[in-house]
Formats: sequence, C-alpha cells, structure tokens
Amino acid sequence: MRSFDLLLVLVSLVSLEGLVHGQSPRLRINFYKKTCPNAEQIAHDIVWKRVAKNNALPAKFIRMHFHDCFVRGCDGSVLLNSTANSKAEKDSIPNLSLSGFDVIDEVKTAIEKACPGIVSCSDIVALAARDSVAYQFKKPLWSVPTGRRDGTVSLASEVFANIPSPFSNFTTLVQNFANKGLDVKDLVVLSGAHTIGLGHCNLFSNRLYNFTGKGDADPSLNAKYASFLKTKCTSQSDTTTTVPMDPASGVSFDTHYYTILTQKKGLFQSDAALMTDKHSRNLVVKLLDSNTFFEDFGIAMKKMGNIGVLTGSAGEIRKKCSVVGS
Repeated sequence: MRSFDLLLVLVSLVSLEGLVHGQSPRLRINFYKKTCPNAEQIAHDIVWKRVAKNNALPAKFIRMHFHDCFVRGCDGSVLLNSTANSKAEKDSIPNLSLSGFDVIDEVKTAIEKACPGIVSCSDIVALAARDSVAYQFKKPLWSVPTGRRDGTVSLASEVFANIPSPFSNFTTLVQNFANKGLDVKDLVVLSGAHTIGLGHCNLFSNRLYNFTGKGDADPSLNAKYASFLKTKCTSQSDTTTTVPMDPASGVSFDTHYYTILTQKKGLFQSDAALMTDKHSRNLVVKLLDSNTFFEDFGIAMKKMGNIGVLTGSAGEIRKKCSVVGS
C-alpha cells in the first residue's frame, strides 16, 4: 500500500509540474505523426505559398491565434460564423479586422482531403502562426505541440472582457494576462508581435488629439512621431486609416519594436504602458537582443498556445472551420 501511495504522489507531482509550466499533458509534438503524418507539411506549404504573395499574413495569423486563445482558450472558436441565434466572436468589434480565414480554410480543405476528420482547426491556427513567421527565416522559431480539439461555442459577448485593450494601462494588462496564466514577461515578449502589422487610427488617435479629454496629446508619446501620425490620422474619428505599428520595420519580424519603445514611439497606449514599470522596462532592454527575443517569443507562444485547450474527447474535430458539427 505504501508503494502505491508513493507512486500516486509522484504521478501527482509530475502532473502539477506540467500545469505550473503551462504544459497540457495531452498536447505533444507530432501529435498527428501516425494518424495524419503529412498534416503539418501540408499546412506549412500552403501558408508559405500565401505569405510569399502577402507579407501581411504573419501579423494576421499571430493576432488570430492570440484572439482565439484569449477567449475560451485555443479552441478555434474565433473561426466560427455567427448563426441566426448567436453572434460569434469574429463579429465582435475587436475581431472585425481579423483576416486570413480563407487561408485557414484552404489548409483545412487540403488536410481533410488527406486525412478526413483528424486535424483540428485550432491546431491549424497555431501552425499557421508559427509557419507564417518562419517564412522570413526559412525555419521555424518555435515548435508547436498539437492535439487541440475544436470548441463548439463562440460568443461575441465574451470578447471585450477577455481581449486586452490597446487603451489599457500596465496594471490592467498584467491582470488580463494573469487571468490566462501568463506573467509580466509573457506580456512584454508577446507584445513584441507588434513589430509587424498595422494599427487603426481610432485605436490610438486619442493620444494625438484628446488624451485627457482636454484636447491634449499624450506626453509619453514622442512629439515628432506624434506630428507624423497626425499627417496620417487627420481626425480622432478616422476608423479606416491604418499605419504600421513599427514605423521603420513593419513587415520584418525583429526586435525593432523594443527599440521604438525606448524612443517613446509605441503606437498604442498599451505599448507605452510597458515603459511605466521598472521590471517591464528592464525586460524591454533585454529583448533588444535578437537571440533573446526569438527564444523568449517561442517560449511565450507555446505557453499561450496551451491556454484552455480541449483535448481527449472534449470538443470536436470540425470538418469546416466556420461551422460547429460540420
């Protein structure tokens, strides 16, 4: 009996260690090795083909993966279409600018042809985020454990409470990430994804024209950069114009995001917030080193990719990513 009790304790400790480090015991590298051995190669080839023609896709897929994981976990719920009775996540205001769904559908169709009913849409999103960034380097920056299953619920009403706002201060951001099991380092590292992609004027123009409600500018924003942004965003009500989040390096995945933070050129209030805390500022300086950033970004992406995953018999494997039970 004592031997059995000791074994039970050891098993419990191993399971606890996995939870502490953000690892799901059922996600693993090459999950589909036997059931669909070509799945990851199919996803890789289609994503690289698409990125070669559209260098905006890496930012789109990282954002899609982030928005998926922060609402109900990484379950592909962001891919679902609204129905007559329910408004889905993708139709909430923060998600209206998401795109790249057609590429996910192309990958899913190709994989379904090779291995029907095996590979989840949520895994495809995680793979697309990794593979799209990998195109620039011609090799992956992180590995993707797979084995996620797809959720069956997607509610627009849950998005605002879970997706961090570009208007957030540091305290709010830390709490947003802590709610998902992510720490300050994860916050600073994952924010580095803003080295690629675009930001809509209405998400930061209050910093240019009316920061405190008195027609003033945000004093934490570089004055020359603010003047430049005003030439692009001519009014606070502009909801269509976009500018690169990283003004000098908007399509290259690199450490320049952290350089602009030190120059007070972070586009969103949430970017500038990273410089308002000593620990966060120190992390920003460390992440100026490319090797450090690339390694830490991969670690943080794998940790994020484990949020609230459905495994085993939970959820489903959709045949069509936009429709439950397809």
